[in-house]
Amino acid sequence: MIPATIVACKSYFYNTLKLQNLCYYKDMFYEVIPTKVFRADSGVLTYYSESKLQPGTLVGVPLGKNFARGVVYRQVSEPNFKCKEVSKVLHPKPLPPHLLKSLLWLSNYYLTPLPTVANLILPKPSSKVSKGQETFDDAMTSNFPLNTAQKKALESIKLVKTSTKLLHGITGSGKTNIYLTLAQEALQHQKTTILLVPEIALTSQLVQVFQSAFGKRVICLHSRQTDTTRRDLWYKIHDSTEPLIIIGPRSALLSPVHNLGLIIIDESHESAYFQETAPKYSTLRLASFIASSLKITCLQGTATPLVADYYLAQKNQAYIPLTERAKSSAIQPDIFLIDLKKRENFIRNHYFSDKLLESIKVNLEHHHQTLIFHNRRGSSPLTICSNCGWQALCPTCFLPLNLHSDSYTLICHACGYQTKVPASCPDCHHPDVIHKGFGTKLLESELNKLFKDARIVRFDADNKKSDSLDALYDQVKTGDFDIIIGTQTIAKGLDLPLLATVGVVQADSGLSLPDFASEERTFHLLSQVIGRVGRGHLGTAQVFMQTYQPEHPVIQAAINNSYSAFSNYLLARRKSGCLPPFTYLARLDLTYKTEAVALAQIRRLHNLLKKTPKLLVSNPTPSFHERSLKGYSWQLVLRSTSRKTLEDAISHLPSNPHLHFTIDPPSLL
Repeated sequence: MIPATIVACKSYFYNTLKLQNLCYYKDMFYEVIPTKVFRADSGVLTYYSESKLQPGTLVGVPLGKNFARGVVYRQVSEPNFKCKEVSKVLHPKPLPPHLLKSLLWLSNYYLTPLPTVANLILPKPSSKVSKGQETFDDAMTSNFPLNTAQKKALESIKLVKTSTKLLHGITGSGKTNIYLTLAQEALQHQKTTILLVPEIALTSQLVQVFQSAFGKRVICLHSRQTDTTRRDLWYKIHDSTEPLIIIGPRSALLSPVHNLGLIIIDESHESAYFQETAPKYSTLRLASFIASSLKITCLQGTATPLVADYYLAQKNQAYIPLTERAKSSAIQPDIFLIDLKKRENFIRNHYFSDKLLESIKVNLEHHHQTLIFHNRRGSSPLTICSNCGWQALCPTCFLPLNLHSDSYTLICHACGYQTKVPASCPDCHHPDVIHKGFGTKLLESELNKLFKDARIVRFDADNKKSDSLDALYDQVKTGDFDIIIGTQTIAKGLDLPLLATVGVVQADSGLSLPDFASEERTFHLLSQVIGRVGRGHLGTAQVFMQTYQPEHPVIQAAINNSYSAFSNYLLARRKSGCLPPFTYLARLDLTYKTEAVALAQIRRLHNLLKKTPKLLVSNPTPSFHERSLKGYSWQLVLRSTSRKTLEDAISHLPSNPHLHFTIDPPSLL
C-alpha cells in the first residue's frame, strides 16, 4: 500500500505542474481551433488534456488572459513548448466528421482564418445540458403523386454519377414533389435531409408542405428565431439519433447532422446563397464539397439556373430538365411588350400603359388580382434643382438621396441617412427643386388616384414587420387586396389563386448597372415574376412588360420563356469577356479615410499584382459604393483560368487591415 504522504506529495507535484502550464502526460496533446483569431498566420493552438478527446469535440480553452470556445482538430505528439490545459469539455458528443472537414475546406478554399470559419459551425455560448432524445413515429409511407415527366426526372437524378445535380424545372413543373419523394426515401434509409431555401419568408408554402408531410421531423431554422431558440435547435439536431428534415437558409447547411443523406438547394440561382460578410463563401460550392465527401446527392433546383452552374452541369452530364407544368390546367400567359419610348402607349398615365390600366379595370370587375413589379423602392430616386443642377446627395456615400413622399423625407438607401426635403435649392436658393424617376411608393400613390375603390398593398424593404408580406400573406392569398405592388419581394415564391395580371413597370431598369451579373439578375427577376401567373387557378393570365429596350436579348428571352436563348447569349458574352465560368474571379477592395491615400495604395497594389504571371488585373476603379462611413473604397478585379493562381496572388500580398477580398464573387457591385 502506498503511504498517504506519498500520494499527497504526488498530487501536489502534478497540480504544481498544471499551474506552471506544463504537462507530461503521454498522447494527450491536441490541436484546437479556437473561435477567436489570435494571430494571422495560424489557425490552431496546442493544449493538453487529462482525458481522451475525439476530433470535433467542443471545448473551452484559455486564450491569452481570456477564455474561448474551440473545436478539437486532432491529437498530436508532445510538443517542445509549454502547453495550457483544456479548461473543460462543452459537450460530450463530437461534431460529425463532415463538419470538421468542411471547416478546414472553407478556410483553405476561401483563404479565411480557421477561427473565423469555426464561428459558422458553433452555436451561441450556452450552459445547456442535453435533455435526451426525442422519439418520432416511423417514417411516412404515403407516396407523393408524380407525373410522367417528374418520374423521368427522378430516375435521371438517381442515374447521374456525380454528387451535385442540377434540376432545371420550369415554374409550375412540380419540383416540390420530387423533393418530397427524395426526402421520404432518405428517411426510409434513416438519413436526414437538409433543404436549403434562400429566405424562409419567400418559401413559406414549401415549408408548410414539408411540415404537413413529415410532421415533427421537420426542423425549421431562420433569422427571426432568438439566439436561445436557435441554440436549442442546434443541440436538438446534434443529439438526435433519428433522421430529420432540416429546412433553413444557408446556415442550415452547417447543422450538426450525424446521418446526412441528402442536400436539396431550392431556388439555387438566388444571390442569398453567397455570404457577403466574413467568412465569404458560396453555399452551393460548400454543399457540393459535403455531398462529394459523404457520397450523397446534392440537388440544385431552379427554374432559372446560374449560367455557370448550367454550363458545369452540362459538362458533367449532371443536368436534369423538367419542362412540363405539373397542372394540366396551367396556361401560358399572354405577354404584351410595351415600348416606353412610344408615349402614345401612355395617354392616361405616365407610368402605366393604357393596356395595363384596362387590364386592371377588368380584374377589379371580376374580383381578380393584379401584381405590379418595380425593383426600386421609395417615391423618386433623384432630387435636383432645375435652375443650377444641384443634386441631393448623401453626405457620407455621395449617392443620390431617395424621396419618400409619405414622410416627405430624403433617405440614403445605402447607409440610412435621412434629411428633410429643402424648400429651395441650397446652392442658388431657387425654389424649383424637382423630383425625377419613380419607386414603389410613387406607383402606389398613382394607383390610389386611378382606382379609388381598389384595395392596394405595397411590399418592399420599407415595410414594418406587421405589414410585411410574411405577416399579410394569408390576406393576399385569399383576395383581401386587389392590387399588389412591390420589389423583388413579390417576384418570387408567390402562388396566388386570384392573380390574373402582372405588370412590369420598367423591365430594363437593372440592365445598366456596371456589373457582369446584371443581365443574369434581370433575366431571373423577369422570369420569376412572369411565372406568378398562369399557374392553373384561373382561365386567364396576362403580362405587360414595359421597357425602353424591347429588342434586348435578355428581355426577348424572358418573354419567350427561352432559357436556352438566354444562356447561349450570356455564355458567349462571358467567354469573350474572360468571365465565369471560363475564368476565376476575385475582387480586391481597399478602404481609407482619404481618397488620396486610397488611390495611392490601390495603384501600388495594382503595380505589384500585374507582375504575376497568368493573372489579368483590371485598372483601379472606384467601388460601386465608393464612399461610406469607413472612408473611400477603390477596387481591383483579378481574373485567371487557374484558381490557384488567384489564391497564390492573394496569399502573397502584404498584410493590410484596409484590404478586403472576395473570391468567386457573384457580383462586382
